[in-house]
Amino acid sequence: MILGVESSCDESALALLDRSRGIVGEWISSQVSLHAEYGGVVPDLASREHLGNFGPLLGELCREFDVAEIEEIVVTAGPGLAGCLAMGLSVANALSLALGVPVHAANHLRAHVHSAFIPVYHADPDAFDEAFSELLPHLALVVSGGNTLLARVDQDRSLHVLGQTIDDAAGEALDKGAKLLGLGYPGGPKLEAIAKEGKSDAFDFPRALLRKSNLDFSFSGLKTSLRYLLEKRSQSELDSILPDLCASYQEAVVDVLVRKTEKALKSESYKSIGLSGGVSNNQSLRDRFTDLGKRHSARSLLAERQHTGDNAGMIAFSHVFEAPAQVSDAIDIKPSATIEMRL
Repeated sequence: MILGVESSCDESALALLDRSRGIVGEWISSQVSLHAEYGGVVPDLASREHLGNFGPLLGELCREFDVAEIEEIVVTAGPGLAGCLAMGLSVANALSLALGVPVHAANHLRAHVHSAFIPVYHADPDAFDEAFSELLPHLALVVSGGNTLLARVDQDRSLHVLGQTIDDAAGEALDKGAKLLGLGYPGGPKLEAIAKEGKSDAFDFPRALLRKSNLDFSFSGLKTSLRYLLEKRSQSELDSILPDLCASYQEAVVDVLVRKTEKALKSESYKSIGLSGGVSNNQSLRDRFTDLGKRHSARSLLAERQHTGDNAGMIAFSHVFEAPAQVSDAIDIKPSATIEMRL
């Protein structure tokens, strides 16, 4: 059994992975309602909540499983909020001492890339290595509130970043756009719900860097464009066109993500493409990503919805996916870790 511990931001999460059966248990405590009052995550409040949340989560785990079966612990060491990461690491170290098992550090971003392969692992854990090798090279798109990037996974499981955002992440653009529209927090899901009633071509929002040869992203201009549009309209007019605004704004984000991914597919040969991260829960993006894979004869691997956001399942699975870089009693917290770093 491998225990995963996640606390990089505002989700306290635990997961158990059995190497012969896959993920057998997941427990999570969300802080969304707490931070909604402030329109975003407040770091000090988030770390305080982790302190109170992990105890009950461990209680639930102990009622369902024998903790004596845990042989290894994997904990998120970065990137993330320093205070929040420290809470998860404290839990992992305490359990390590109590159970006499080693602790491994996991890179949260690399785990997001790995999460797209969890369904493949669950299909047959014993045959995963063979099934996985048939999906390489793999093109991964990670889309979250803090990160947007494209990466290549090669036969040796090494990971290489091909492009990333130079300013705002896609999830940040969706949340901030929703805030400008007065939709509240978390904005992305609320914007998506309203967008279903609107026309995605009603407004022509900018698509940055599409004509550039690189695979980088930029979403800050999109947010600015929306702000200028709102300043020129009365509130009554905005109310009447809100669904169209939401649909068009969301389409601008999704369109850039898909077209950049397609540009990568045209430049190299890939056997599969993966979609993960919190924004990958967006149905419009999932639909277009699946269609993209079909058109380019690449298998589409979409992270399961329970593994799109911050979760401990992907942290535990990351230990199966790649061997840990270290086993230590003193894992360093790396709040600004990049996806290239093996923690």
